[in-house]
Amino acid sequence: MISSGMDKTREQVKTYYGDTVQSTRDLKTKACCVGGTMPKHVRAILGDIEDEIVQKFYGCGSPIPLALAGKAVLDLGCGTGRDAYMVAKMVGPDGHVIGVDMTSQQLEIAQRHVPSQMTRFGFSKPNIEFQLGYIEDLAAVGVKDNSVDVVISNCVLNLSADKPSVFSEIFRVLKPGGELYFSDVFAGRRIPESLMDDPVLRGECLGGAMYLEDFRRLLCKLGCLDYRVVDSRAFAINDADIEAKLGMVDFHSITVRAFKLDDLEDICEDYGQVATYNGTLAECPHQFVLDDHHTFETGKPVRVCGNTASMISRTRFAAHFTVQGDRSTHYGPFNSKVCQADPGSAVNLPSACC
Repeated sequence: MISSGMDKTREQVKTYYGDTVQSTRDLKTKACCVGGTMPKHVRAILGDIEDEIVQKFYGCGSPIPLALAGKAVLDLGCGTGRDAYMVAKMVGPDGHVIGVDMTSQQLEIAQRHVPSQMTRFGFSKPNIEFQLGYIEDLAAVGVKDNSVDVVISNCVLNLSADKPSVFSEIFRVLKPGGELYFSDVFAGRRIPESLMDDPVLRGECLGGAMYLEDFRRLLCKLGCLDYRVVDSRAFAINDADIEAKLGMVDFHSITVRAFKLDDLEDICEDYGQVATYNGTLAECPHQFVLDDHHTFETGKPVRVCGNTASMISRTRFAAHFTVQGDRSTHYGPFNSKVCQADPGSAVNLPSACC
């Protein structure tokens, strides 16, 4: 059952992105437009996207991971479909993309361009669909349990007034080993309740920004005990009125990845495992970046904790890594400051884990 508060928030967001904001020029802050540098292979696809889709798309990052060929991908809060279409090109004709959004004005743009985008990509039939619906209830738009390889989202989850339902739905629809990869605005402290309902603050992705520790606790409740930060950027509000209301809060645009794995632990544990990136992903032949403190050079063995080993060996990345060792022997908490070899080996190996 939808609460009156949640219904009010939805209507505020629909109005803001359906009527108030017509392009990025209408935004009062840069919160919804903070982004890191797009990878070269993603920028190349962006050039194939219709201008109208790009001009009316709002996001705070580039939440498009690697190894998507043939995969099923769900884009939450897809808007006009920019990211969804770029992913559609990456998954190829054997993959499938579902975009979900509750703002009909934006979704109309996304749906209208399906034929032309498929022609641009050289696909004989659509591999993408758009659904009008709510990210808190994905069952209502037909997304089944354990049916999606990757869930992406670009500066949208903060807009929801019911984040526990959003993340619960995400982990329901993800396949075992599937990945949530998203960019969003996070706050360094909890937003005062008196400001969370402000329609401008909510629409600018500030009023609903999650306190990072509350996000961690929410994932823990859902059984995800370890997530990784891929990129984090602080940004200033740069609007006098909004600064007067929220100047005490520090905001960051953060790209996060979290996997649906049943063996993650709440700290890094050492099992003597070693991982080597095989260099087999075409987009990154020389190194693979898992997160902001795990960069694997091709062919270079690296000591990793049990969580990291699972993230690269029990997911779609398994074919691209060689992982030595299992969890049969435990050596205590993982100490990345001590670069020692596996027991019985005379070779020192670098450590990647926290």
